Amino acid sequence: MSKRNKIIYWVATLWLSLGMVSTGIVQIIQMEEEVQKMTALGYPTYFLTIIGVWKLIGVVAILVPKSPLIKEWAYAGFFFLMTGAILTHLAAGDKAVEYFGPFLLLILTIISWYFRPADKKFALSV
Repeated sequence: MSKRNKIIYWVATLWLSLGMVSTGIVQIIQMEEEVQKMTALGYPTYFLTIIGVWKLIGVVAILVPKSPLIKEWAYAGFFFLMTGAILTHLAAGDKAVEYFGPFLLLILTIISWYFRPADKKFALSV
């Protein structure tokens, strides 16, 4: 892996981790603003706890060495979570500013996944 790709990977992964941890904590403690958003979008408030816990577990999975299969699942979970958030805001007719956070985290997920080192990639044995 080139030095350039390693830097891209770590910058994207650290920003992704920071974003997921910060939003995960906000969701777990159910800040009033988050509760209002989820209610307005039509989701039950307990969904905040589920999403928040998944985000924290996903960050641990991505940052811990080894376990490439678990990392693949974490990246997939982040991808589905962020595309789901974007589509929910779209369906609700929200303003463009509501898309920024999920879109940024989606882009960081894709970049981190794409530039991950070979020892963090899952390969099927055939």
